[in-house]
Amino acid sequence: MAKYTIGIDFGTLSGRAVLVDIKNGNELFSSVYTYPHSVMDRKLPSGRELPPEYALQHPRDYIEVITNTVPELLKGSKVDAGDIIGIGIDFTACTVLPVMKEGTPLCMVEGFEEEPHAYVKLWKHHAAQKYADIINSRAEERKESWLRNYGGKISSEWYFPKLMEIYCEAKEIYDSFDLFVEAADWVVWQLTGKLSRNYCTAGYKAIWSKEDGFPGVDYLESLAPGFSSSLEKLEGELMPLGGRAGMLSREMADRLGLSAETAVAVANVDAHVTMPALGIAEAGKMLAIMGTSTCHILMGKEKKTVPGMCGVVEEGVMPGFYGYEAGQSCVGDHFDWVVKNCVPPEYYDEAKKLDMGIHEYLRSTVEKQRPGESGLIALDWWNGNRSVLVDVDLSGLILGMTLRTRPEEIYRALIEATAFGTRKIIETFEENGVPVKEFYASGGISQKDPMTMQIYADVIRRPVKIAGSTHGPALGSAIFGAVAAGKEKGGYSNIFEAAKAMGKVKDVVYIPKEENSRIYDKLYNEYSALHDFFGRGGNDVMKRLKKIRDEGERK
Repeated sequence: MAKYTIGIDFGTLSGRAVLVDIKNGNELFSSVYTYPHSVMDRKLPSGRELPPEYALQHPRDYIEVITNTVPELLKGSKVDAGDIIGIGIDFTACTVLPVMKEGTPLCMVEGFEEEPHAYVKLWKHHAAQKYADIINSRAEERKESWLRNYGGKISSEWYFPKLMEIYCEAKEIYDSFDLFVEAADWVVWQLTGKLSRNYCTAGYKAIWSKEDGFPGVDYLESLAPGFSSSLEKLEGELMPLGGRAGMLSREMADRLGLSAETAVAVANVDAHVTMPALGIAEAGKMLAIMGTSTCHILMGKEKKTVPGMCGVVEEGVMPGFYGYEAGQSCVGDHFDWVVKNCVPPEYYDEAKKLDMGIHEYLRSTVEKQRPGESGLIALDWWNGNRSVLVDVDLSGLILGMTLRTRPEEIYRALIEATAFGTRKIIETFEENGVPVKEFYASGGISQKDPMTMQIYADVIRRPVKIAGSTHGPALGSAIFGAVAAGKEKGGYSNIFEAAKAMGKVKDVVYIPKEENSRIYDKLYNEYSALHDFFGRGGNDVMKRLKKIRDEGERK
């Protein structure tokens, strides 16, 4: 009898669920639910204005994803609920929220609806940068050993900078909640009725390791008197990926139409969970999950220090390996910015005539242009730099514009900039003893945009292989759901078995074109010069401009 699992991927703007046959990874049905509150970066639902660099969400949206998509999977597939043996979920990270002891989000407690610090702080909430700076400088002064695990610097996107932001700016709010929890773990808590914390987010985002645990009391006190109390907000059993967090609670089973015997996998991160969805289960294969941002995941047999990486965590991706993470904070968001701000109405009119979306139309007008033809080069920092500079106060740059520059050329220049950023990450890994033998891509861009993938292949001088699923993270979560169910329920005994059976890549491979690569080598040299000049202290004009902007907004 066939057995199935459900994978749910919580992205930046929506949640996607897939129902998967565990025998072969075939996806029977999928469902997408857009978050009603989207990303709150300007106002709360009440209309209260938010400061610069805020990016919040409402946790109610996450529950609505589950209660809308799962019944739709059952209805659309006509699969018997009793044959669904497991659920896995993944999330953006570090996306974190303050909750009460029993799990109620603070923003849903009466009296806190108007308080920004009571809401989910999305991964791209960058208002905590000054606290990340303090955390980094204190760690460097004290020679904290954990700093090496993160390439010498942690990001404002992570757990402790966001928690310290609340502690220092709204102590009364900090004192009002009991726990600070990754949204991934909070969703699993809602599914099972039991709080657990996963190795992945704890290791990559909350400065935890199997050897040393979380940062020590003395260090946390050096950041701010009394801040060691933050350790009390980390309650919850730490569990390895592939483990079973629990079974679906009776209440949630009834709401979803599933069996209370359905196993729920330990939570995971969207990028990391995608590796088995492509059948990747060995060292040296880099996977770029390309969406609004890009996360680069790589496994190695040895632990190395790589400057500017997001972290190296033992068993942070799969058992027996060190998992490495790097990333770019803005990729698809670059392209979206162009179409929203740089494209005149006649382009939309022409796209409509040709029955094309505006992104597709822009690509069609510039895809035959040879590298360098526009005379443009850009830095891909519209949302700061995550790797390898780890500095959200950097901003974007386009150089070479003239009165002849067209919107489609700006669009292509930003695509090329993101490819150059990926090459910078690859080279940094290899220069520090972590080889990148093969390159894979997943996410919507990899599935829908051949021009971009060819540019990436030409820039990084490596073939680019593409995920076999359009819902890579959701399929990966379903694979972990099959492992959580275990052999006794018809699932798998380990992630390697499951990945081999359920993971897949497309037959299409983008091969570098030497003529293009030679030109891109020259452009990359210029990118690198700009990267180091503006990103390594040659000229801090980007930071000075932000400071002037912020001073003006405060007035």
